[in-house]
Amino acid sequence: MPKQVFKNAAVDLGLFYSAAIWGSTFFIVKDTLNFISPTLLVGYRFTLAALILVIYLIIKRRNLFTNIKQGLFMGLFLWLLYITQTIGLKITSASNSGFITGLFVAFVPIFAFLMFKKRPTYFGLAAVGLSLIGLWLLSGGMKELNTGDILTLAAAMSYAIHILLADRYLKGGTNPYVLCFQQFAFVGIVSLLLGIFDSSTHIPHDNSAIWIIVFLAIFPTLSAFVIQLLAQRFVSPLRVSLIFAFEPVFAALFAWTLGGEVFRPERALGGLLIFIAMVVSGLERPEKSRGYT
Repeated sequence: MPKQVFKNAAVDLGLFYSAAIWGSTFFIVKDTLNFISPTLLVGYRFTLAALILVIYLIIKRRNLFTNIKQGLFMGLFLWLLYITQTIGLKITSASNSGFITGLFVAFVPIFAFLMFKKRPTYFGLAAVGLSLIGLWLLSGGMKELNTGDILTLAAAMSYAIHILLADRYLKGGTNPYVLCFQQFAFVGIVSLLLGIFDSSTHIPHDNSAIWIIVFLAIFPTLSAFVIQLLAQRFVSPLRVSLIFAFEPVFAALFAWTLGGEVFRPERALGGLLIFIAMVVSGLERPEKSRGYT
């Protein structure tokens, strides 16, 4: 029992790390877009992450093309997530983007039922409801709808499907490192190819921009996604989504502490509700938790 408790804690901490690193680098990505186009930024960071990971896989003598269809399929939805969210953010407000992207928490149980006929439990539904209220308070709610909001909604759907596909493939025995490399390679190559036809594309020559790309490739890309896939072998997709809902919480914390933004009580309450939602999701009995929650 103590080993299982330690294992569960390690899995949750790993997912929290991924959410924290994604949330903490939001302002870095936003500033970097002043020096490089969104398409090339995505292409560089994922290609570099793939190159680093392939060295490890070659040393370990892993087959890079095993279950390649799974990796490409996951890569497609990961690419859709990053491209639609980035373009949408240029059109819509930051608050709309934060809330709509967070709707992936609700899409996870919806798509789990539509794709795999998995029904969420009452605890799962309650957790989703609490997290959505928390996201509303944290982001400041919705303003007027526009094209950017629709693109961001597509990003939220892609996010949910990516989590569910990872759950299905990893629990079916797919190697998480190989799967991660394959999706990185897909996102990187497709983005670089599209960058050729992007009129706003330019190659960064500033040393600081290059180091930022290296940082983004190693931490919020390579380490965060590898840890996500390693952790998803042992936890339900609903719990993954609820922990990842902390990404805007971490973004707000870093904005308050490092970005100089004003502390707002309602946003703190939103973060608290997301935390309560995560706790509620863990109340399901172990024998039931093997299913969906």
